[in-house]
Amino acid sequence: MSSIGGGVSVEFVAEAQEIVDALGRDLIGAEQETRGKPNAEVDPDRVNNLFRSAHSLKGLAGMFGLDALSRLAHELESVLDGMRLGKVRFDEQALDVLFASVERAGTLIAQASGGEVVPVSAIDDLAKKLERVAKGQPEGKETEGLAGFDLGEDVLSVLTEYEEHRLRENIAKGRQLYMLRTSFDLTNFDVGLAEIDVTVKKLGEVITKLPSSKAADPGAISFDIIVGSEATSDDLARAIGDERVEVVPIARKRRAAPFSVSVKTDNSDLLAALIEPEAGDESSSVRSVSRTVRVDIRRLDRLMNLVGELGLTRAAFMRITEDMRREHGFIGLAVDLHKEGRAFERRLAELQAGIMEVRMVPLTNLFERMQRIGRKIGRELQREVRVETRGENTELDKLIVEDLADPLMHLIRNSLDHGIEPPNERVAGGKPGEGVVRLSAAAQGNHVVVEVSDDGRGIDVQRVVKIALERKLIPAERAQELSRREIFNLLFLPGFSTRDEVSAYSGRGVGLDVVRTNISQLSGVIDVDSVEGQGTTFTVTLPITLAIIPALIVAVAGRTYAIPLNNVQETLALTDVDVRTIERREVISLRGSTVPLVDLRKLFNLDKETKRPNTVYGVIAGAGVNRMALVVDDLVAQQDIVIKSLGKWLRNTPGIAGAAELGNQHTILVIDMVELLG
Repeated sequence: MSSIGGGVSVEFVAEAQEIVDALGRDLIGAEQETRGKPNAEVDPDRVNNLFRSAHSLKGLAGMFGLDALSRLAHELESVLDGMRLGKVRFDEQALDVLFASVERAGTLIAQASGGEVVPVSAIDDLAKKLERVAKGQPEGKETEGLAGFDLGEDVLSVLTEYEEHRLRENIAKGRQLYMLRTSFDLTNFDVGLAEIDVTVKKLGEVITKLPSSKAADPGAISFDIIVGSEATSDDLARAIGDERVEVVPIARKRRAAPFSVSVKTDNSDLLAALIEPEAGDESSSVRSVSRTVRVDIRRLDRLMNLVGELGLTRAAFMRITEDMRREHGFIGLAVDLHKEGRAFERRLAELQAGIMEVRMVPLTNLFERMQRIGRKIGRELQREVRVETRGENTELDKLIVEDLADPLMHLIRNSLDHGIEPPNERVAGGKPGEGVVRLSAAAQGNHVVVEVSDDGRGIDVQRVVKIALERKLIPAERAQELSRREIFNLLFLPGFSTRDEVSAYSGRGVGLDVVRTNISQLSGVIDVDSVEGQGTTFTVTLPITLAIIPALIVAVAGRTYAIPLNNVQETLALTDVDVRTIERREVISLRGSTVPLVDLRKLFNLDKETKRPNTVYGVIAGAGVNRMALVVDDLVAQQDIVIKSLGKWLRNTPGIAGAAELGNQHTILVIDMVELLG
């Protein structure tokens, strides 16, 4: 079991973080269900999921001796157990404490992964808040005693406290109680129960599933399933559509007995544990875990590097085959080598795609985390805001997703602090009091586009220019020449801020500058667009992966460079006639658009090394809305490459992203298109 930096194991961190993500996801769902509905009830299954997650986190933390996390999870579990039983309200105050607890749990996991020992006393304040919430008052609704229904003592004696609570809740809602009697073959009863569960949940609630001894066939098992629903027995039977299922209404007794607390027999705890709905979920969970293997991303990196080396071997193999073909003709062994080389190429491509697929993860957890962060910041800034997500199933390389968290957090914070107005200001401007921040993602070819937009006040371009002049970020003569897009780009300059006062979230001029830097390190670009009074949209364009990328190999002054093909839009031959000068910059016209020209000879100070050929080529490259034409001497080939770091002494070389091997011990530099385009 591998560990991280002398801390807990990698497996613990992965599993604990999954639990925290699940807690956050269900809390967001619970808040959405109750938003603006004071008496709304949270889906019982969701509350059960929250309770089970907290219970699992407590056990996991205890196993690894993390006392602070274990205590936090225990207090969280107590609150959620009270909510399951209707003793604690799912109100705004409780949600605030629950969200804070989930965020703190994530912090404790991060501290544990770094080997930091956190004392239990560090969470005293939060634990006390959870204790106060757990002591919440029962809802105080007058509900009819269960003894008033013809359930039978054999059923009442084995119901758990939670199941009794759910029965009362269904009665309070005026639902009819039903007993579904059915039998299944022992080999597949779990499948049959799951099908009934899915069907009944569309019409009501499955309260409990009780094994019965009434099965006529010794190879079968019978169940009595108690259901609460507003549907009639005929509608319920039609929806289930299985003749083996008998739908029996549970009648009220003519003379209801006084309410009494049922006393379980000595074996009731064991029986209840066997028949609780959670048992089915547990077995399903065990099966799913058996099909899952957690792998350290560094192992996948090594595997991907080996695939890159195989790519070099393939290129050498194909070159040898081509040499043999030229010398001896395309006959005999040359034909066989060519055929096997093509097969090797196909299998290598499949292997590369398979490893890439393993590295890809959906943005779901990241987006849910941003929703929690948005909720927290919105409340601290006294903004009424809703964070909506779309395209969260879009996949990216895991390493990119991890490094994308900080930039997205900055953008969410920027939207809430600068964009979304206070409720009274929004209402006065004819907008709803509640603002909306939208987080979306979509795949576009070999890129993923992530957008953070809001319906706030937008960007005042004149004020941006004024601030840039006041802080001497641009010369005065340039102010009148700036295009709208160039004005928006001023927001990313170091030291720029539209805040007059420093707050906890802004005013220091380090926000968007850091965002652009972090996005650039991921070979991505960020653009901004805004309409004053309507809102602002930040668009982040990222490559799907940084592991193996296709590249265009070009020649410049006798040297070879690689340009990531993800950024290449087209290539064309250039002549002197094509090039013209605008404001001391060389440009070309391309289908009605003006594209700036960048001569790589001049950029890398290679102009005097060799004579330029008569025909040169322009590589039209772009990222986001930026485009340029790179002038190169020749287009050599297209090849997959593995970008490797230049080391700490050369890693900051301007215009260079790294190095790659082409084979024959030939190493070339990879051009950093993001830096050039930025």
